[in-house]
Amino acid sequence: MLRFAVVGIDHGHIFDHIKGLTRAGAEFVGFCPKSSVPALVEKVAEAYPDAPQIPREQLFADESIDVICTAAIPRDRAGIAIEAMRAGKDVITDKPGVTTFQQLEDIKKTVAETGKIFSICFTERLCVRSAVKAGKLVKDGAIGKVVQTMGMGPHRLGGTRPDWFWEFDAFGGIIVDIASHQIDQFLFYTGSTSGEVVASSVGNFASPEKTEFQDFGEVMLRSDKGSGYVRVDWFTPDGLPTWGDGRLTILGTEGYIELRKYVDIAGREGKDHLFLVNKDGVEYIDCSDETLEYFTQFIADVRDRTETAMSQEHVYEVCRLSLEAQTNASNLTSR
Repeated sequence: MLRFAVVGIDHGHIFDHIKGLTRAGAEFVGFCPKSSVPALVEKVAEAYPDAPQIPREQLFADESIDVICTAAIPRDRAGIAIEAMRAGKDVITDKPGVTTFQQLEDIKKTVAETGKIFSICFTERLCVRSAVKAGKLVKDGAIGKVVQTMGMGPHRLGGTRPDWFWEFDAFGGIIVDIASHQIDQFLFYTGSTSGEVVASSVGNFASPEKTEFQDFGEVMLRSDKGSGYVRVDWFTPDGLPTWGDGRLTILGTEGYIELRKYVDIAGREGKDHLFLVNKDGVEYIDCSDETLEYFTQFIADVRDRTETAMSQEHVYEVCRLSLEAQTNASNLTSR
C-alpha cells in the first residue's frame, strides 16, 4: 500500500490530495503542522484524527513514506518538492508548482537526477467530474477535432486572507497562481504537447491599496493543434452561491462542449453541469457520478514508474507557459 504524508497546509486544495489518495487506497501516515493558516491544520486534524502531527524533517527522513503532498505557500512548493524528491519520495503539489523560472529549472534538474515524479494536481480538471467527462467525450470524437478552448476562472476575494496572499513574490502573479489551471486544460483538450503565448495582460482594478496584488488576468495561447483564451479574476460577487462560476467551452469542428463546473446560474442545483452540442442535437449531461481517475493513476505510476496520470513534460510545459505569460503580461492598470 502506498504511504503518503503532507508537508505544507496553506491552501484548502490539500484536502483534494488527501481525499483523492485515501479513496484510491493509499495510507495517510501524518502531516507537518507548520502553516500560515492554523485553521486549515485544525480542519485536517479534525477530519483525520488518526494521522499524527510530525515535524517535516522526520517525514522526509522516513523511508517508508512513498509520496509527499504539498499545498504550501506557492513560493515554497518547489523547495519542499525538491527536498522530498532528494529524500526518495514522489511528489504531488497544488498549483502553482513553481513561481519562478529558476524554480522550474531546479525541479527539472532534481527529477532528472532522482528519477522521481513531480506532479501538479490541477484540480479544476483532475478533481472536477464534468471536466473528466469532457475529456472522454473529446477522446470519443463527440465534437470532432478540437480547435479552441475558452476557460474562465473567476474567484471570490471575500474572507480573511494570510499576509502572503497579497505578496507577489509569494503567489507568483494571478496568471501563475490561477491561470495555470486553464493553460493545463488548453494543452490537454487540444492534445498539444507544447504551445506559445500570443498575448497576456494583468491588472489590479479593485484593490489598489494592495500594490503587489493582481485581480485580473488574461492569456491568448496557440499551438499546432489549436488556440486558447483564458480569463481569471477575483471579482465573483457575494450573491453567487459558490466561490466562482468556473466555465470552460471546448470548440470542435463538429460541435462544442460547455462546462458550468460549480454552478448553473438560475438553473439546476449542484455542480458539474455539462452541455454537449453536435449533429445529434443539444444534450445536458449530469456528471456528478463521473469517476475521478487522477489519484488512482498516480498510485499506479508510483508503483510502475509510468506516466498515465500526467506526463512530466506536460507539467513542465504548463509551468513554462504560465511563467512566460506572467512575465510578459501588460499591466492594464499602470497606464
